[in-house]
Amino acid sequence: MKTKLIILFAVTLFFTACSKKDDSGTTTPTNSSYMNANAGSTWSYHEVDSSGATPNTSDYTVTSTSQDSTINGRKYHVYNYSYGGNNYLALSGNDYYQFDSIPVSGGVNVERLYLKDNLAAGSTWTQDFNLTVPNIPIPVTLTATNKIVEKGISRTVNGVNYTNVIHVSTSLSSQLIPSGFTSAIDSYYAPNYGLIESSTLIQLSYLTLTENVNIKTQLMSASLK
Repeated sequence: MKTKLIILFAVTLFFTACSKKDDSGTTTPTNSSYMNANAGSTWSYHEVDSSGATPNTSDYTVTSTSQDSTINGRKYHVYNYSYGGNNYLALSGNDYYQFDSIPVSGGVNVERLYLKDNLAAGSTWTQDFNLTVPNIPIPVTLTATNKIVEKGISRTVNGVNYTNVIHVSTSLSSQLIPSGFTSAIDSYYAPNYGLIESSTLIQLSYLTLTENVNIKTQLMSASLK
């Protein structure tokens, strides 16, 4: 179904975590930035997927490599997932990007602006993602609205207290689905560690289609270089 593709796109987009054009140069991450690109750094995450009747848990590790990749004129640092595949992150000034290829019909390459660390609490930014859907002659647009909910806070995750944390909330919408589509995506980022915790709730009830996504992720430990 058409809406099935949209929910797949939305879920995949926020689990790898198009965009507005940005021509600024790439900044080398520092210990005070919300990204660590030092080769050999590792992050171990625990994920609980309560989307179905029975929760599923999984653990995985992200490892920073010594490789960079230039995509659309922007230098991305390459990270490996322990379950296979790569993650691509870039820092441009105060803007943090994630690049991913979404496995929907025709394939979609996405640059997601997931964090702006210079914005004050209450500030927002939006992105439009274009999805090609069979039998629809024009791209279907999925809009992500991001908000800095809290800034400079302390947050304890798995017994570790992180300071100067930024809390970002994201909501998704599409004109194709005028009702029955709700989302609540919350992400927490700490200096030098990046993502320390996230929760994603997406509910879709439209015509005969019902989908539910409920996934929580926590940083269990990290070894940073």
